[in-house]
Amino acid sequence: MTLDQELLDILACPNCRGEVEYREDEGFIVCVGKCGYKYPVRDDIPVMLIDEAVKPAGGAEGGGAS
Repeated sequence: MTLDQELLDILACPNCRGEVEYREDEGFIVCVGKCGYKYPVRDDIPVMLIDEAVKPAGGAEGGGAS
């Protein structure tokens, strides 16, 4: 089962507020904005919590709310 496109259209990265895309083959929603955080999808539910995110190698940080 894939995530609903309407849901994907309204999601944003909670870390940097950047655009995200769903990578079904990886099982993650990935920030394609500044930070590159990867948020897991469990049982077809996106877990959009910064504490649950996989941070990219290299220590990129988005800086949170602006």
